[in-house]
Amino acid sequence: MGTADHVDTYAGAGGTHRVEIPPPQPFSESLKNTLKETFFPDDPLRQFKNQPPRRRLILGLQYVFPIIEWGRHYTLEFFKADLIAGITIASLAIPQGISYAKLANLPPILGLYSSFVPPLIYGVMGSSRDLAVGTVAVASLLTASMLGDVVDAQQDPQLYVHLAFTATFFAGLFETAMGIFRLGFIVDFLSHATIVGFMAGAATVVILQQLKGVLGLEHFTHKTDVIDVLHSIFTQTHQSKKRANLFWISAMAPLTSVILGSLLVYLTHAEKHGVQVIGHLKKGINPASFMDLNFDSRYLPIAIKTGIITGIISMAEGMAVGRSFAMFKNYHIDGNKEMIAFGMMNIVGPFSRSAVNFNAGCKTAVSNIVMAVAVMATLLFLTPLFYYTPLVVLAAIIMAAMLGLIDYEAAMHLWHVDKFDFLVCMAAYVGVVFGSIQIGLIGLSVLRVLLFVARPRTLVLGNLPDSKEYRNIHHYQQAQTVPGILILEIDAPIYFANSNYLRERISRWIDEEEERIKSCGDTGLQHVVLDMSAVGNIDTSGISMMDEIKKIIDRRGLKLVLVNPVAEVMKKLEKSKFLESLGMEWVFLTVEEAVRACSYMLDCKPQDSEKYTNIV
Repeated sequence: MGTADHVDTYAGAGGTHRVEIPPPQPFSESLKNTLKETFFPDDPLRQFKNQPPRRRLILGLQYVFPIIEWGRHYTLEFFKADLIAGITIASLAIPQGISYAKLANLPPILGLYSSFVPPLIYGVMGSSRDLAVGTVAVASLLTASMLGDVVDAQQDPQLYVHLAFTATFFAGLFETAMGIFRLGFIVDFLSHATIVGFMAGAATVVILQQLKGVLGLEHFTHKTDVIDVLHSIFTQTHQSKKRANLFWISAMAPLTSVILGSLLVYLTHAEKHGVQVIGHLKKGINPASFMDLNFDSRYLPIAIKTGIITGIISMAEGMAVGRSFAMFKNYHIDGNKEMIAFGMMNIVGPFSRSAVNFNAGCKTAVSNIVMAVAVMATLLFLTPLFYYTPLVVLAAIIMAAMLGLIDYEAAMHLWHVDKFDFLVCMAAYVGVVFGSIQIGLIGLSVLRVLLFVARPRTLVLGNLPDSKEYRNIHHYQQAQTVPGILILEIDAPIYFANSNYLRERISRWIDEEEERIKSCGDTGLQHVVLDMSAVGNIDTSGISMMDEIKKIIDRRGLKLVLVNPVAEVMKKLEKSKFLESLGMEWVFLTVEEAVRACSYMLDCKPQDSEKYTNIV
């Protein structure tokens, strides 16, 4: 009875609201809600509710084939804009497709194939109105780098091509599966800073790789790091003197460069005097390539690895570009739909790399279809015209395109806004240029995520004068610490990855506070308040950490106080018996209420304080 009287007296005087334990929920319902929030945050099935079967069928077809939805509102004005955009994109895609195929050490004709079938698929299944699809230089370089470690494209070109087809096939399967199973959030692990540095580093490597074509070198490293590339260049400088005189063409537009370069070679017969040319390209549209897939167990791991990495890069770049255009034009694109579209392009198309960062001012995805038709006409009638196209022109086209990927302004923006992000950007750049593309992209992105998860922020809070608000004392200079009370805020979920760090960091905060009190002669530390408002979840390792923290605080003769644990955290702390050990009366809804309760204890007479402690 004495316990109840004492607690009720305090609660009534202070008007304290207690933190409630959420009502029990069946595991099946909890699992359902978790899966829904993880994989279906946009609730894509919402549109099907309370709809008749016929309407559901139409909505389902529209979801898979967005062209059915926007095609009903298509106008002649839209077609005029898309026609111009499609032809413009084709004029870029044709020379770039050939160039990027050479970059991947593949026959040039495959670059044209990649600009025919994939755009048709995307025009029907893609949700972006502005994205133009085709080959991508970075993915092409990755293909050459990763497959080149296993098979030499010069010594066994047929096997190399088959492995490229197989890697592309697995890229398509991976992308499609991610879209179907709603795993688009995986791409979000690639931070903006990492992508900026990665793209700049990859562009630098691609430019250096093109010195092979510019200088006319026959033997060149298939590695991507700058050391090996420069070594290949300087060990063959005796070959390059008579072949560099066409480098001026790089300043011209891609298609103009191809036309003028081919005409110059044809008129001067330069191909007979050391200038390397594309050579014969067979006419006709894409032959079926499914029989060219190679599932040999000796090469299957590298094909799968290459496909997954290039698939991730394609999706990351494509969705970043598509979302930026969508935001600018005020419409929405579905990331999971995009993944399915990219995947189908890679599965159906013999050699495609999704998402070219190029905006031709189109109105809808019909521009991709127009581009595909233009490329088809090229495949059927114009391929012989590329016979005399010098390789130096292709190299110059790639170099000119790559310069646009080095985004100096984005890097400087990172420096001004977040210097840690800038360091990540530069690390990605250095990792690509001096290491490998995989290190520069995947490694640093994972490291970036781990640093955020494993090293969450913990803040010391103080009271803002004449208010009930408590804020970071290092942010608000006027915030004042409360005598005898250390108030800490944990700013992240508590998981196995950060539990040890948090235990050590909280212990250090207590040590530093006690040292400060000794030096200043303030009131001795009595309470440690943990504000858990930002702790969205906690696992068993985190609960063990909380037990250890409580024991550490108890051994020091202090009292642990919790503030506002969210429902999921409260549920787990209650089931683990931690709340029973702590005492529910030491869990408060706000920092202000917790401080008021602790201050009440500090102001009590020693015998009252001892009585209250025994009660708790």
